[in-house]
Amino acid sequence: MKVTIRHSKTDQEGAGQVVAIPFGKIACPVAALKEWTAAAAIQSGAIFRSVNRHGQVGGRLTDQSVSDIVKDHAARLRLDPNQFAGHSLRAGFLTSAASRGASIFKMMDVSRHRSVETLRGYVRDAELFKDHAGSGLL
Repeated sequence: MKVTIRHSKTDQEGAGQVVAIPFGKIACPVAALKEWTAAAAIQSGAIFRSVNRHGQVGGRLTDQSVSDIVKDHAARLRLDPNQFAGHSLRAGFLTSAASRGASIFKMMDVSRHRSVETLRGYVRDAELFKDHAGSGLL
């Protein structure tokens, strides 16, 4: 599935970027997205929208809403919600991709980072012990 991101923090002019969303074996984002858009009757516009306590779908989520949702789920898992935010999703994805050996350039395609140095800041400890200089000494 291809998703067009029409405007973002890194695309202030609104040129738009297309991101590929692959099918999954364990969890399928394509199937989940199709199910959500059908249930919410979304045919165009923002995909991620609020849902009130009555189950009514509202407008697009704000960055603060995403942060609140992430923090709430962290707390439900008995994790410190102050250690998480909306960017935790991005950092977690990139860290997981790096630990599975994904190409830096493919990761940049998905994250839309323009520089490797910026991307590197998101990859948290994915390869901390891989090919460690001291491995053969111990």
